[in-house]
Amino acid sequence: MNLKDLLARGRGPTLEFVLEPDAHTLAEHIVAFANGAGGTIVVGVTDRGRVDPNAAELFEPVLGGALALCRPAFRAIDLPEWRVEEAPEGQVATITVRPTGYRMAAQDRVLVRSGKLNVEISPEQELRGRVEPELFSYEERAASGATLADLDQAIVDEYQRNRIRRGPRGEVVTRDELLREAGAVDAAGQVTTAGLLLFGKNPEYFLSQVGVVLVRFKGEAINAGALAAGERYARRVELTGPLARLVERTWQVLSEELRLESVANGLARQERYAYPVEAVREVVVNAFCHRDYAISGQRIEIRLFDDRMEVISPGGLPGHITLDNIVQEHYSRNPRLVRGLYYWGYIEELGLGMDIVYDAMRRDRHPEPELRATPRSFTVTLRCAVDQIEQQYGEDLSVRQLRALRYLASHDMITNSDYRELCPEVSVETVRLDLRDLVTRGILLRVGDKRGTYYVLK
Repeated sequence: MNLKDLLARGRGPTLEFVLEPDAHTLAEHIVAFANGAGGTIVVGVTDRGRVDPNAAELFEPVLGGALALCRPAFRAIDLPEWRVEEAPEGQVATITVRPTGYRMAAQDRVLVRSGKLNVEISPEQELRGRVEPELFSYEERAASGATLADLDQAIVDEYQRNRIRRGPRGEVVTRDELLREAGAVDAAGQVTTAGLLLFGKNPEYFLSQVGVVLVRFKGEAINAGALAAGERYARRVELTGPLARLVERTWQVLSEELRLESVANGLARQERYAYPVEAVREVVVNAFCHRDYAISGQRIEIRLFDDRMEVISPGGLPGHITLDNIVQEHYSRNPRLVRGLYYWGYIEELGLGMDIVYDAMRRDRHPEPELRATPRSFTVTLRCAVDQIEQQYGEDLSVRQLRALRYLASHDMITNSDYRELCPEVSVETVRLDLRDLVTRGILLRVGDKRGTYYVLK
């Protein structure tokens, strides 16, 4: 454990600090991490680095009390691991919690980690995040007919290397230990759905719903006339395989379809795309991570139009997530898959997927993503249109001035009165100063005098 690195990371979706441990608090943190993508609890220190030299002495009995409050009892392979280590200021304990895949509760409260907080979800929300009300989630179910021979050793080895690089401990474990930790095999040694999705040679042989269908349509809509004439689309691709390979193959096709041009950047050439690369990557990876794999006969769909791309993921929003809180709150239907793709580097920071999408779209002056949820699917739409006024002047002008320029994009002129109607929240003097500033910058031209004054684009 490197305490300095942990303090630099700070509290978040997979990290918590507890100065003076008590069984109730530890139980809540353990359950919240177990119900999500896992995490690390640092005991005996605050997130600002203040260490309690006496906390480690009481740690072991307190942890035993905390585990006794967790229901159902952890299976042996899922038990949190703990250790006490010396830090310059004193002893510090760490608890490493793995995602269980089955729902845990602390004193009858089901908690999930959301950002820096543990959030309680109601029984109705908890059931909505699960395939059905039973102990094991779908990713933890044994895959009928699959054996260890159906797992690709090369992919397992690759996972091991990435786990060492990005994992909580950076230690080497045996193949059997790795498969158990990843949730690839169950307590009886049977290969699970998560195991096939992460390491399977051909997971689609056992799970027909695995994969993605990518379609490039002509124009901005699905043209019924073109469909009738047999001109369905410009391109249609079906991709399958374990998740890491599926992410790579999907991006390869998308990069071909979304690339605009290569531009010179010194001696190298830089690719330009119709959408921010980070936004596309996060939306696609989120679809693979969070889709409901219990829905058979339906794969992820990516539809490309001239003005937008749509990513349709089978399954409604899980747990306590709604369209209103999807950016602030975080919940994982398939925590084993989430952690696996985090180790591969396809998820930069656990729990920040939609935040990255929104930030990237705003940064590149695209409209915000459009979200649509039904009980059977979740759709994210990204539009490639760019706000030219925002792109050209966004760094230099106020929101009010940008509003005036958008008005002039569809009107011949703007008057002081027009500006006040666009910005009723500001004073007459502010309006006058805003318009004068636009004239000084050479963006607008003032025409007329006194009451007859109006402004046009220069």
